Amino acid sequence: MMARLQLFFNLFIATFLCLEILGNAATCSDCFIHSRAAHYPNSDDNGTETGRCGYGTFGATLNSGDVSAASDLYRDGVGCGACYQVRCTNSNYCSDKGVTAVITDHGSSDRTDFILSRRAFGRMAQNQDAAASLLALGIVDIEYRRKDITAVQLCETQNYVCKLLDRSYGAVWTTTSPPSGPLSVRMLFSDEYGEETWVVPVKDIPDNWKPGETYDSGVQVTD
Repeated sequence: MMARLQLFFNLFIATFLCLEILGNAATCSDCFIHSRAAHYPNSDDNGTETGRCGYGTFGATLNSGDVSAASDLYRDGVGCGACYQVRCTNSNYCSDKGVTAVITDHGSSDRTDFILSRRAFGRMAQNQDAAASLLALGIVDIEYRRKDITAVQLCETQNYVCKLLDRSYGAVWTTTSPPSGPLSVRMLFSDEYGEETWVVPVKDIPDNWKPGETYDSGVQVTD
């Protein structure tokens, strides 16, 4: 039986881990990479339900809709679930904080690294009027930084024997022989500078888990 329950765990953790990035970014002005970003045209404020990362309807509301398609950063699906702090650079409209977005799709525009949801694009602005001006521009100069999920382990909670999962595609991690439940998940995050951090959810997967179901990890990483 192919188990894919771990898909949504890494999304929950990636969302909360983004808070840590925001807390550290303000003191690291040299950590950002310069690029350009666009937004989904003629779309709802939230993300898409048909993104290449395979999140389905969950992909539209993940991270409160602050999501993005990526071009080179998609990396054949390896970049799915990665969170980025993205901030535009026009001081007339843009805030210092920017927005934290999660990659859920693949796409490219005019020399851009990100195609943000309209909600995420507008959240780079200082206020609502500035957001309207940014959306009217369509494409803006930005700077960004990131953190990725690079490994997932599924562990039996009774004896803590762990199994390293295989990346099926994007942020979908699978195994053909899952351990018996109840289970816990360990995830390895890495950034562009090679720093790695293991994160363990505070909630276990129940003994009666089913493949394809969604389970709340309970993880909240703060700055």
